[in-house]
Amino acid sequence: MLAEQTIEKLVGMKMHGMAHAFRDWLSRPKDKDLAPADLLGLLADAEWTYRENRRLTSRLKTARLRQQGCIEDINYGYVRGLSKSVMLDLSSCRWVGAHQNIILTGPTGVGKSYLACALANKACREGHSVVYRRTSRLLDELAQARADGTFPDLLRRLAKVQVLVLDDFALEVLGPAERKHLHELLEDRCGISSLIITSQLDPKEWRAVIAEGTVADAICDRVVHNAHRIKLTGESIRKLEAEKGKKPAAP
Repeated sequence: MLAEQTIEKLVGMKMHGMAHAFRDWLSRPKDKDLAPADLLGLLADAEWTYRENRRLTSRLKTARLRQQGCIEDINYGYVRGLSKSVMLDLSSCRWVGAHQNIILTGPTGVGKSYLACALANKACREGHSVVYRRTSRLLDELAQARADGTFPDLLRRLAKVQVLVLDDFALEVLGPAERKHLHELLEDRCGISSLIITSQLDPKEWRAVIAEGTVADAICDRVVHNAHRIKLTGESIRKLEAEKGKKPAAP
């Protein structure tokens, strides 16, 4: 009876991990008695794990990653110029703490988006906030926010995100408003947070897409100068696997 009351109190205090672990411990045969300090440690560990898992679930939900990529599942068997040692180094997420960026370039189908999501997933697991957006859709969001008066609030929210993923960057020439919005976004984030960018174009070709020399220089300077650059090559993985009659593996 006393144990059930204790569990009810733990649940009432929102210590669900500890309550579950205590109920589980009560239901198991006792080969030997645990010292009070050991039992308390077991319950505290269970609560800590429960809360960490809930935070991770929340971060992943907020991130809205396009693909469920994981560093551990990356396939290094494809010939595309991807270095396992580089990816393992980036998986440490030291680049996030140093407010550095990652730029993934290469032709369509070589796994840029998957790798970006895998790195973003690892950042979530390391406790960092992440938001994924296709670049065109983010520019639409910024334009809508400008129109309805919520632009400053949206910029503040995006500035607080530790890792912003911009997928399919520089697919089409930017208009004046899009250039301005992108510049303001990157200006607010410069030096305080990180980017993961995927693009079919090498950064030296971005200026033509941004389409205005001064703004293009400002945008590229804020993105490229402190970036880890991964240049992928080769044929589309989807095409290669389709020719073999196989379902594509994790890129």
